Amino acid sequence: MVFDQFKKIAELKKLQSELKKEKLTVEKQGVLVEINGNFEVENIKLNPELSVEDQQEVLKQCLNEAREGIQKKMAQIMMSSGIGF
Repeated sequence: MVFDQFKKIAELKKLQSELKKEKLTVEKQGVLVEINGNFEVENIKLNPELSVEDQQEVLKQCLNEAREGIQKKMAQIMMSSGIGF
């Protein structure tokens, strides 16, 4: 029983490590956002041809889409991992 719990903890740590490596990039109107499996923003590129207001709006859209996309990716990975919760 205790061994099974340690095994599950080890599997969860391995899964967590794999999730950290995942990345998702979203680009709209020349504005780019890259987010990792820890939901950390790794890269942002702005489009200087857009007004400040347009850049702000597009950046917000990119961040929201990236967050949703990485959440879905994480859920798929966790479901396919076979680790029961």
